[in-house]
Amino acid sequence: MTLLSRRSVLAAAAAGAAGLTTGALSAFSAFAAAPQASTQWPSAYRYKVGDIEVTAISDGARTMPLSDTFVRNEPRDKVNEALRAAYLPENQVTIPFTVLLVNTGSKLYLIDSGNGPAQGTVGLLGGTLTALGIDPKSIDAVVISHFHGDHINGLLNAQGTPTYPNAQVLVPEAEWAFWMDDGQMGRAPDGLKGAFQNVRRVFTPFAGKVDKYGWDKEVMPGLTSVGTPGHTPGHTSFQLASGNGRLFVQSDVTNIPALFLRNPTWQVMFDMDGAKAQETRRKVYDMVSAERMLVAGYHFPFPAALYVEKDGARFDSVPAAWSPVL
Repeated sequence: MTLLSRRSVLAAAAAGAAGLTTGALSAFSAFAAAPQASTQWPSAYRYKVGDIEVTAISDGARTMPLSDTFVRNEPRDKVNEALRAAYLPENQVTIPFTVLLVNTGSKLYLIDSGNGPAQGTVGLLGGTLTALGIDPKSIDAVVISHFHGDHINGLLNAQGTPTYPNAQVLVPEAEWAFWMDDGQMGRAPDGLKGAFQNVRRVFTPFAGKVDKYGWDKEVMPGLTSVGTPGHTPGHTSFQLASGNGRLFVQSDVTNIPALFLRNPTWQVMFDMDGAKAQETRRKVYDMVSAERMLVAGYHFPFPAALYVEKDGARFDSVPAAWSPVL
């Protein structure tokens, strides 16, 4: 057996380049005349859960410097070690956003609404829906998991009016009770007051038209709410079921899986109750790994669906097979 080394690979590449004749280079240059693309294709991926069609749609991703408090209960060097182990750049984090479009055959609904109108690298949901030929007026419902801005801001368009004018808007009753409580807003630390104000901004145009749901309820055909508090007081996940197919929509039970799935005791800075979020995370991943259930995560790498395997006190992600056909 011949073992390749870095030196032999580089030598072979140099030899290949030297062997190209002028005529060959001219032939290749004809194929390189077109300018390189400067934008990404609209990102959507469809898969089936029983008879239900799910379309994962990227709302983009945001890259930010790694702060000392991104993981609240671990030092920065340990976080960089985990990034390096996952072949991710150190000293920065990239957080993806993926919205699910669910088609039951009788209902078309979104789970969460994304970051809102397109801005830089986020807010791409609307453009991809257009590319898919889906009219916003055809959306029957938007089911919200919790009230952080990257999940609710897409309910409004750039004009501040409802993006999906015919859609029923469903929200967790525990989440509504917390964020709409003036006392909670008054007691909130300054860093959280903006989130309270944003919730009021987003839902004002829907006055009297928001339906609140409890946990362990079928909120849409095939979709059952699951209480997973900690990230926010009323944070909600979902189980989508059809026939023998099941999908656990974990919302924000964890953030970037390379960090928080592998290290379930780590607390991301966005968790409002870190200890509760940690407890919830352990329960969820114990359950989905034992039941070998496909998991969709709002901040998982696109197309944001994977399996979870238990590894002692930790968990590993197992990629779901990509299917070119439905």
